[in-house]
Amino acid sequence: MPPTHRIPGRARRTPLRVALATGIALAAAAAATGSMGTAAAADPDPASDTARSQRVEYFTGPDAHPRHTEVPASPTLSAKERKKIKGDGDVVPIVEAGPTDAKLDVVFIGDGYTASQQEDFHADVRAKWAKVSAVEPYASYKGLFNVWAVDAVSRQSGVSNDPTNGTVKDTALGSAFFCDGIERLLCVDTNKVETYAKKAADPDLVIVLANSTKYGGAGYNDITSPSGYDGIATASSDNAQSDQVVVHETGHSLGKLADEYWYDDYGTYTGAEPWESNTSKLTADQLTAQKKKWYRWIGQTSPDGGTVGAYEGGGYYPRGLYRPTTDSIMRTLGREFNLPGREAMIAGFHRHASVVTAETSTDRVVRRDDKVGVRVADGIRLRWSVDGREVRWAGGDTTVTPRSLGVPADGRTHTLSVRATDPTDAVRAPELRSLLTDSLTWRVRR
Repeated sequence: MPPTHRIPGRARRTPLRVALATGIALAAAAAATGSMGTAAAADPDPASDTARSQRVEYFTGPDAHPRHTEVPASPTLSAKERKKIKGDGDVVPIVEAGPTDAKLDVVFIGDGYTASQQEDFHADVRAKWAKVSAVEPYASYKGLFNVWAVDAVSRQSGVSNDPTNGTVKDTALGSAFFCDGIERLLCVDTNKVETYAKKAADPDLVIVLANSTKYGGAGYNDITSPSGYDGIATASSDNAQSDQVVVHETGHSLGKLADEYWYDDYGTYTGAEPWESNTSKLTADQLTAQKKKWYRWIGQTSPDGGTVGAYEGGGYYPRGLYRPTTDSIMRTLGREFNLPGREAMIAGFHRHASVVTAETSTDRVVRRDDKVGVRVADGIRLRWSVDGREVRWAGGDTTVTPRSLGVPADGRTHTLSVRATDPTDAVRAPELRSLLTDSLTWRVRR
């Protein structure tokens, strides 16, 4: 298991622990239409089986709109199962960008890989992460992510109901297609996932990679884990298009985005204004007049095609709710995040990851002639200060010495600090821009 890297003196950012749009909208829709059973309350602890069912999102094909269903909740693990998992689950670094406290830690857990196939699992993680991180805004923020592989050893290779329904495999996480009778729905034992995931030092995003070439996946979006992550995504390891399932699900878990598709039989939305940033009861003119939600982006050309406005249909309702663009990845797999979606994703990254990482520990006193270094991505603006006074000429330096910045040799303790800001124009909302600034401080003594 890797060590827990922490920056002394810097509090860990707490991820948002809010109910996702899936649970809110589906519960309201069930009451209004009677088309679904009574929704179970989201259980904040996936290790508990108090919830009788779990709500999941799934995808019938690579270019399809997502759908939802409910599946039986995973049972509480037995003592024997917990003991087995305790002796399993080596944590292997795939990408190490910095300390866990300063980075967003992505944890992949493999299922359907035998003891002799763990290197194959690691290769699959690298390949899958390469595809996910090629999508914007991941591509522009790769330096914010650590990636870990948790080895879950299965007795048999592959997963159940692959290639055909009725095929049974003995695997570590119990992954299976044809979940709830739906071929492409790839379910997993979420309690086992939690037990494996918390072996990693600080899981912020959890993805289960099933050893399969079959298209499929799932999003358990109502899970908020005590270990620090929201939601679980499942995907096939060797299907060329299953990475899009993962990207869409992270729109929920990291971006806190609502789904932008709808079901025709849901009718007209009459509830309160949604809390998610990418759906609204307001038209484009109303958003602009009231300065609400994505109004700053209206009229701009969006990377998913077309112009940002307010298009009716979203949050599962064909009428009464509006979405920012016609067809982003939050509506259809294979598309891009729209401009408001990218803004939300970047903000989500920075709820877990810092703009700046200390190369020189902040928990010890440094000397005037010591080198003090930080690590930042290209384009980050740095402002160095001594005892609260900015040293303007050092603005772009990632390595300084206190002496060169003017710390006097007077025997007193002085403060050296750096403030780092991401100047991107992809984040416009002031409350989100505040997440794009961080600072570090050192004590300096002769």
